[in-house]
Amino acid sequence: MERPVLLECRNLWKVYGHRPDQFLKEHGGNPSGDALRRAGMIGAVRDANVKIRQGEIFVIMGLSGSGKSTLVRCLSRLIRPDAGELIFDGQNILPYTDKQMLDIRRRRMGMVFQHFALLPHLTVLENAAFPLEIQGVPRAKREAQAREVIELVGLKGREDYYPSQLSGGQQQRVGIARSLAVEPDLWFLDEPFSALDPLIRREMQDEFMRLQAMLKKTIVFITHDFDEAIRLADRIAVMRDGRIVQVATPQDLVLSPADDYVAEFTRYVPKSKVLTMGAIMAPGAAAGDVAGELIVTDRVEAVADRIERADGMFNIRDEEGRIVGHVGRAVIIDILVGRSSAA
Repeated sequence: MERPVLLECRNLWKVYGHRPDQFLKEHGGNPSGDALRRAGMIGAVRDANVKIRQGEIFVIMGLSGSGKSTLVRCLSRLIRPDAGELIFDGQNILPYTDKQMLDIRRRRMGMVFQHFALLPHLTVLENAAFPLEIQGVPRAKREAQAREVIELVGLKGREDYYPSQLSGGQQQRVGIARSLAVEPDLWFLDEPFSALDPLIRREMQDEFMRLQAMLKKTIVFITHDFDEAIRLADRIAVMRDGRIVQVATPQDLVLSPADDYVAEFTRYVPKSKVLTMGAIMAPGAAAGDVAGELIVTDRVEAVADRIERADGMFNIRDEEGRIVGHVGRAVIIDILVGRSSAA
């Protein structure tokens, strides 16, 4: 059963230039690239259609200038789209006033950006509690709530530190704690780890997945790093020139690219990183020795060593706990060396 949709955009446009609303009307709400160029307009987001479901990590990716950051700013109404619909929790928020949107962002949306934007004169505790202070939450309550999220992100004991006393990874954790303090329904993250060095970045990805496993937030996450995207995403939207080219699971994106652009984008991704047990298993329970059990969503990369070391087959269970297939060492080896038809 599909999870309910929390955020949806329909035929969303953001055009930069002279009188974009009039320009869009003159072209029936769907101008061509040639029409945009002739008019000297820039189609930063062009006819975007996306459904983001409750509890999923939805990654938006593309090359620089593809429109991914502009799309997220439209989805959060930090900038106002020029046309289309933006449905949040069943309501079209596109026509909402700035005051209405400010209230929604303060109470129902969390945001983390590449640059931490911590207030240097405030402590970790004060930075984390700041959104609640803006809401007028009493000091004792907001500090108690801030202490909870500070512990959640692994910074307990550093409540009285200032940002200058923290590492880059710790500063980003404060940014995450601050965005979580308001207990958002929808969480936007715009390349939050790209300014970190590779080791800290990997640690922050681990931390992010740990938090998501506990909190089950609805997350819109921007990255230009495909390895990061396939590690984190339930689904990925690939953008090019302001348009969404394809929306798919990491596995489907790699195995069934919509066009040559997506194929080139994913060409060098090892299939073991995206293939799941559900994609490679043989149907039915194993007939011989059973070495263990896995679930259909386990990725090859995560369980390959375990399967290779075992003598017997592994039964595969679906999310309801039913045995739906089995897999053995030979299939895994074929995938790792590129012999599998799935690879």
